[in-house]
Amino acid sequence: MKKIDPDDPEARSTDVLAENIQQLKTLFPEAFTDEKVDFDVLKQLLGAALDEREEKYGLNWHGKRRARQLALTPSTGTLRPCPKDSVDWDTTQNLMIEGDNLEVLKLLQKSYAGKVKLIYIDPPYNTGKDFIYPDNYSDNIRNYLELTGQVDGNHRKLSSNTEASGRFHTDWLNMMYPRLKLARGLLQDHGVIAISTDDTEVSNLRQILDEVFGEEQFQAQVVIQSNRRGQTYKQISKTHEFLILYSKSESLQLNELDKSDDALPFSDSLGPFDLWELRNRNPKFGRFNRPNLFFPIYVLPQSLDECGYARISLTPIGSDSVKVIPLNSRGEEGCWRWGRDKISSIDLGSESPALIGRRRRDGEWNVYEKSRKSTTKPKSIWFETQFINEQGTIELGKLDMRDAFDHPKPVAMLQRCIFMTTEPDDIVLDFFAGSGTTGHAAMLQNATNENGLRYILIQLPELLNLNNRGQEIGIAFCDKLGKPCNIAELTKERLRRAAAKIKEENPEFAGDLGFRVFKLDTSNIRAWEADRDDLEGALLNNLEHIEPDRSEDDILYELLLKLGLDLCVP
Repeated sequence: MKKIDPDDPEARSTDVLAENIQQLKTLFPEAFTDEKVDFDVLKQLLGAALDEREEKYGLNWHGKRRARQLALTPSTGTLRPCPKDSVDWDTTQNLMIEGDNLEVLKLLQKSYAGKVKLIYIDPPYNTGKDFIYPDNYSDNIRNYLELTGQVDGNHRKLSSNTEASGRFHTDWLNMMYPRLKLARGLLQDHGVIAISTDDTEVSNLRQILDEVFGEEQFQAQVVIQSNRRGQTYKQISKTHEFLILYSKSESLQLNELDKSDDALPFSDSLGPFDLWELRNRNPKFGRFNRPNLFFPIYVLPQSLDECGYARISLTPIGSDSVKVIPLNSRGEEGCWRWGRDKISSIDLGSESPALIGRRRRDGEWNVYEKSRKSTTKPKSIWFETQFINEQGTIELGKLDMRDAFDHPKPVAMLQRCIFMTTEPDDIVLDFFAGSGTTGHAAMLQNATNENGLRYILIQLPELLNLNNRGQEIGIAFCDKLGKPCNIAELTKERLRRAAAKIKEENPEFAGDLGFRVFKLDTSNIRAWEADRDDLEGALLNNLEHIEPDRSEDDILYELLLKLGLDLCVP
């Protein structure tokens, strides 16, 4: 059996760069010489598809090349299981992972590539000062452990998005770009990514999403009324945020939303309905380009249905028949939405026909469809009260965690995202988990609709700062629980309390309300540590190839990751 060392592929996460090169080699083997790419040959093979312009449309910034390379660099870390921090470890299918999301996303590539249906993230907004990240990527895992106070570091400087660099957006883009590249690999072909953002970075975010997902995969830029009073310190009081949606492929099919109770204002023996005009009012369509949809329909004023509406016919019946032709919004010859064959297939003489005639206020007759459709496509403006950010704080208050997080997203907003994009057994991922709203919403969606959604949350265990007045409550909360003072501990506690409340309010629900906790750490496999001055001592020190503080479970789950197996297998 070959001994595995830290440089072996089995000891690392998916090598995206190597896979890209192999795919290129499969397509263009003649472009490789001595296992290296001959770009002159590759240019010839690509021919007219090659863009040789010096100036190209797109977003560029200092560090973009390095950010792209970061996404391609495999991780040498692992995820260590923490059953004591978990809820229902033996049965749950949900994951809560503590760690730098860049490294964790790399580690999840083998096990969850192409399996996630919805990715929702609420990344730190670019205020010029409120997010930090390691500024030295020579040893990502070591850097992460120092950042979160898990090892004694050398006081390495952490890059803060300072006011100066914030104006140029560079640090924020360098932080987001590699994470979005990795996130795309986890999505199903018909998966969706939804990102909350504000005015500061929305234009840049759209451009990097265009690059990562493709401009044609843009679905919507939803405006959400997040603050009714608005930010009154500005010249125009801002009351909104954005939700950007991109799909991975063109096969996306969003679920429609239920209409409100008053959306079907009429009723007959078959149930509630609304009246939709049968004519197409759009001037772009009419007799000139839809001649088959231009024909007369006859209203029979003396023949009424159970609601008192006039019946209709494709032929005149009796001398009192009223001829109606479709006119568009300009009063010109338009067309109907339905053709003769579809109208002929309907029983127009039934007690409650699907098409009826109704007199307008101007005395003229029009033809209407009785629409009984109870769902509608999602709109691009969400102004409902339950989506206001204050609701997120109120919901935390009901869990006795009010003010433990700044600006938590409301559960209803995440529930709508989940409802629109997922099916009952899909996986939802949030790699900026923060207040844990995504996990809360997934569990509530399961309890409400008897679904089997799974969630994966990733949160950096960023240390809370006593000198930050906004984090005093969170620190006091962690101290009261006897937990380390970091954001991930607050995330886990929110999930525990949310699960307990959902169970209390839905006592018959027997679904999954637990989560498995994993923590990012260095590999269980010891790296070779050479000592040229004491070779014998170095050999003796490296006899054991497993780190001394690791358990069998640690090794097991690292193997699961390397083999590409689900972390929740029994």
